[in-house]
Amino acid sequence: MPAPHRIEADYLIETAYDPRRAAEAMAGEQSSGTFVAIPGETPELKERSAARIEALELVGTAEAPSLPGAGRPEGGVIQRARVTLSWPMDNLGPSLPNLLATVAGNLFELKQFSGLRLLDIRLPQAFAQAYGGPKFGIEGTRRLAGVEGRPIIGTIVKPSVGFGPTETAELVKLLAEAGIDFIKDDELQSDGPHCPFEDRVRAVMRVIDDHADRTGKKVMFAFNLTGEIDQMRRRHDLVQELGGTCVMASLNSVGLVGMIELGRFTQLPLHAHRNGWGYLSRAPMLGWSYVAWQKIWRLAGADHMHVNGLANKFSEADDSVIASARACLTPLFDDKPCIAMPVFSSGQSAKQAPGTYAALGTADLIFAAGGGIMAHPDGPAAGVASLREAWEAAMSDVPLADYARDHAALARALETYAA
Repeated sequence: MPAPHRIEADYLIETAYDPRRAAEAMAGEQSSGTFVAIPGETPELKERSAARIEALELVGTAEAPSLPGAGRPEGGVIQRARVTLSWPMDNLGPSLPNLLATVAGNLFELKQFSGLRLLDIRLPQAFAQAYGGPKFGIEGTRRLAGVEGRPIIGTIVKPSVGFGPTETAELVKLLAEAGIDFIKDDELQSDGPHCPFEDRVRAVMRVIDDHADRTGKKVMFAFNLTGEIDQMRRRHDLVQELGGTCVMASLNSVGLVGMIELGRFTQLPLHAHRNGWGYLSRAPMLGWSYVAWQKIWRLAGADHMHVNGLANKFSEADDSVIASARACLTPLFDDKPCIAMPVFSSGQSAKQAPGTYAALGTADLIFAAGGGIMAHPDGPAAGVASLREAWEAAMSDVPLADYARDHAALARALETYAA
C-alpha cells in the first residue's frame, strides 16, 4: 500500500527523450506544474502538492514509435521504462472521478511519449471509507443464486437483439428447465420499442417465479438497466419489486458517476459489463491495464466483473484473462476487500473448464456460455450438464476425456467443440 496520504500509479512509458525528464513532465502536468515555470509554483507549494517520481526502471528500447504525434529529438533513442508516480491526497481527496483526472488525464497526450499505459494504482484507506464497494460480491451472489462449491453456470440471451418480451421469456423458460443458474441480457438489449424493459422484466419474472414455485430453484437473471441515472433507478426498483435478483450495467456507457450512483442505491447484485474495453486496452503501449481499471469499478460497487475467457473469440491472450480474474479476487484494502466475482465468457464451452480452474485455482466465478450451451447437439439441458460435468472433472483433477466415458453430455460436447 502507498503512504497513508498518497496515491500511487505505475505506468509503462515509451519516449525518445530522457526518460526521467519525460517522467518529470508527466508529474508536473498531472499536479502543480505546466510546460514552463510559473511564479506561483513556489518550493513550498511543490513540496505540498507536486507529484513525485517514486521509481523509474528502464525495461527496453523500440525501433519505431508505437503511437503517432510524439516528438523525437535528433538522435534520440526510443526507450521504454516503468515509472511510479505518487500524489498527495490533499490534491483531490477520496474522489474517484477526480482520481481519473489525476492518474489518467492529459498525460496520454504529452508529446514526450510515443507510448503510455497505466498498469496499476494503489489507493489510501480514505477511498475505502468514501465508497461502498460491492454489496454482495461472491458470498451474496452465491446465496441468491443457490449455488455453492462450484462455478455459477450462466448464459446470455441470444439473439442479442430481435426477440420481444414473449420470445425472451420463452427462451428463459427453456434455459431454466435445462438447469441454468444465471442468465443475462445481452449488453445491446435495454429498453428498445421492440422489447420494452418493463414488459421484458414482467414476462421473464413470471417464468422464473413459476419455475421456482415448481422446483425450488430461482434462476438469477441480470436485467440490463443501462441508461440515464433516473431511468436506472426506476428500472432497478421494478426488478426488485418483481422479485428479481440481479441487475446489469455497461460501465463505459453509464460512466463512472452513473456507476457510483447505481452502486449506492442498488439493493441487488450489480453485474458490470465491460463492453468497449478494447478501445482502452488493445494497443499494448496505450491506455489501461485491466488490473488498474477494475479497481475503480469495484470501489464504485460492481459485484461481478467481466474478464473474457480462455481461448476466447476476441484478441485477448489467456494469460491476460487470468491476470484480470485474479485481480478481481485480490483484496483492495486489508479491512475492506471489495472482492468482485469474475465472469468468464466469450466462446466458452466444456473444453475450457480444466484450463480455467488450473490457472485460477478457485471455482468462485461465473462461467457464461452461449453456443457452449445452446449449440450442444442434444439440446440446452445437455449443454448445461456438460459444463457442470466439465467442472466436476476439473475440480477433481480428472482429464475431461476420462470423465466423459461415463458422462454422455460431456462426451458429446467434447466432440462438438473440438475445433
